[in-house]
Amino acid sequence: MTLSLILAIGCGKQGNSPASSVKSAAEAETSARQSKIVVGFSQVGSESDWRRANTASYKKVFTDENGFYLIYEDAQQKQENQLKAVRNFILQGVDYIILDPIVETGWEEVLKEAKKANIPVILVDRKADVAPDLYTCWIGSDFYKEGVNAGKWLENYLVKIGKDKENLNIVSLQGTLGSTAQIGRTAGFDDILKEHKNWHMLERQTADFTQAKGKEVMSEFLQKYPEIDILISENDNMSFGAVEAIKAKGMTCGPNGDVMIISYDGDIAALNKLLYGDFNAIFECNSQLGPVVAEVIKKLNAGASVDKTIYVEETYFDDTMELSKIIQERKKILSN
Repeated sequence: MTLSLILAIGCGKQGNSPASSVKSAAEAETSARQSKIVVGFSQVGSESDWRRANTASYKKVFTDENGFYLIYEDAQQKQENQLKAVRNFILQGVDYIILDPIVETGWEEVLKEAKKANIPVILVDRKADVAPDLYTCWIGSDFYKEGVNAGKWLENYLVKIGKDKENLNIVSLQGTLGSTAQIGRTAGFDDILKEHKNWHMLERQTADFTQAKGKEVMSEFLQKYPEIDILISENDNMSFGAVEAIKAKGMTCGPNGDVMIISYDGDIAALNKLLYGDFNAIFECNSQLGPVVAEVIKKLNAGASVDKTIYVEETYFDDTMELSKIIQERKKILSN
């Protein structure tokens, strides 16, 4: 083999080296970020149907076509993963940080670091217990109002079915303790509960917003308490698990069943449960926050001011409504 051929082969290998590939990937990323609004998003996880629909709403709008470069991190329901993600966003010099805090406490230091780096932080869905100057705004649901509305709906429903004077036993599946949704929904319903001496809360227990845990805890409730009239479940996936536990016990649920179920969230799978008679009512938690957050960021990027607190529109669902029509409308929204 000639010296020139050996040199040519050597040069060819060097051009395809790992270092060269890394450099090319870095250059491609830099190119993709140019002229885009770079956004780092730390999501709670994928623990529920609501969460997956929520994540999808961000990924649909935070695209190159819409002028964004999205860096997405799934925290897998661990706060330490979120803290690491936010610090990585700061190191990468993103333009904005979107944070959906798993719990409300423990954010002071990392948000101070973001402020020092002049990176606006937008809190979404859940809140953080920090000084107001450490975040630009919060966007999400009025969880306390959801809880109050659920209690008031129950008041009216019991009058309608002639059970408003009866002694009623209630159990509650709570979400992740310390999360904004859990705090608000529990407090809101509790304020209506206090007005009714014949409503007896037997026990509250967290099921961490998951179906498996919802089934496990509801099974425990059914073993401990021979008579349960009402279940308040702070998200649909826990409610799905509870339905499994109730049916495994040989009991029924829903409007014509042994146990009334009031749930929260209102995605398509839950609306189908309501349609087929497993739930009594669902109080919506609007999962489609992505477009709202994108509009806020565009306003901020243009130098405009935004409200500190931004609530999204929500409703409720029960069996008096045209549920088949509502489900079809929801499917269209999610597919667009």
